Amino acid sequence: MSVDQIQNTGGEDEGVVAAAAARSSYPVAPGYRLNVRSGPGTTYSVVRVLSEGARVSISCQRPGEWVTGPYGTSNIWDNIGGGQYVSDTYILTGSDGYVAPRC
Repeated sequence: MSVDQIQNTGGEDEGVVAAAAARSSYPVAPGYRLNVRSGPGTTYSVVRVLSEGARVSISCQRPGEWVTGPYGTSNIWDNIGGGQYVSDTYILTGSDGYVAPRC
């Protein structure tokens, strides 16, 4: 069952998915120092830079600017904290789609 299917059912399942997504951490693509931006696109300001080998927890995901990175081309942006976004194309989530609830 996908995250979207569970989200649409509502109830307890939605909270379980959100909690599981928040607990999971995912690696940044090897060899990259990744800009963390204030919004879901490259025109947003850089708020910090993740070091090589960093791992991130994804709070939620939202569509934004299309970006091409080591894991393909996507418009999915991962929220990794308050006002902190990274392109999903630099995060090894094991999926080309959403792995966390939408923001």
